[in-house]
Amino acid sequence: MKKVLGIIFILSVLIVGGGLFTLLGQFYASYDGADVKFTITPGESFASVNGRLTREGLIASPRLFHRYNQLIDNMGNLKAGTYTIPNGATITDISYILTKGTPELTRVTIPEGKNMFEIGNILEESGITTYQDFVQYSRNKSAIKKLIGVDAPSLEGYLFPETYMFSKNTPAAQVAQTMVRQFKTQTQSIDLKHPKLSPHEVVILASIVEKETGAKWERPDIAGVYLNRLKKRMRLQADPTTIYGIWENFDGNLRRKHLLEKTDYNTYKMSGLPLGPIANPSLAAIKAVLNPNQHNYLYFVSKNDGTHIFTPTYKEHLKAVEYWQKNRSRRQGRSWRDLKQD
Repeated sequence: MKKVLGIIFILSVLIVGGGLFTLLGQFYASYDGADVKFTITPGESFASVNGRLTREGLIASPRLFHRYNQLIDNMGNLKAGTYTIPNGATITDISYILTKGTPELTRVTIPEGKNMFEIGNILEESGITTYQDFVQYSRNKSAIKKLIGVDAPSLEGYLFPETYMFSKNTPAAQVAQTMVRQFKTQTQSIDLKHPKLSPHEVVILASIVEKETGAKWERPDIAGVYLNRLKKRMRLQADPTTIYGIWENFDGNLRRKHLLEKTDYNTYKMSGLPLGPIANPSLAAIKAVLNPNQHNYLYFVSKNDGTHIFTPTYKEHLKAVEYWQKNRSRRQGRSWRDLKQD
């Protein structure tokens, strides 16, 4: 009887040991291949991730991966982002990487003076978020009120131009909130108060200044012109505002008919400032509005090289237009007047 019990015990050990050996073999089986980029999208379920890991050959047993993460209460801890699964990674390694690892970040630069539509395209091309999601969130009324505290049509003007690091497939809300926080960080050292403008109006005018000149040193002069015009209750007549008002249908060719079109942004047809910012200005453009050059200029005309000629009277302005804009040899094809007009 003892002999029979001994045999049963030995067989049990062998059976259990064999199963345990097989289990451990699966548990510690490592991914054998080149390092792989693996992306978890926002809101993706554990089951979806488990299935893709299996299909891509990164794990041998989806059931074991599921049981392991269930055991350590990891099912809801997956973090969206892109990760590198290295050669030799085990189930435990992969679980750790996808739940406690740091997602790889993508560097993206938002140039000064870009509007939210252009930023949306940059973000989509970088794989960070989609154009549609970004623009939609930037127009979300509750988000606008919460983030910038003013009644504005969008977050335009507050999406600070900077170089950022985001993981792939970052939610648009997170991206926009990061940019607005950066705006607040950058402007907290300066006083946005202006004797004639609200802080929001400062941002609006700064966005126009940003779009009007490619020469940084001209910003205080440009700001001075527009402040002088506002003081005299003259229309701003700023081409960039007209373009912004038709942006989503703009083909790059500013026509005379556009200057006559009534929109909330066409400062050829309206008095005062447009409805909101037309771009996202640099800190320098904001400072230019707060500290403009004091002069009597009311007009400026492009020299077709990114700089301008400033004049105090309309008569002098017409002479400058004649010289710089109506002379084809001086324009060298760089003026809007060389584009088709209808």
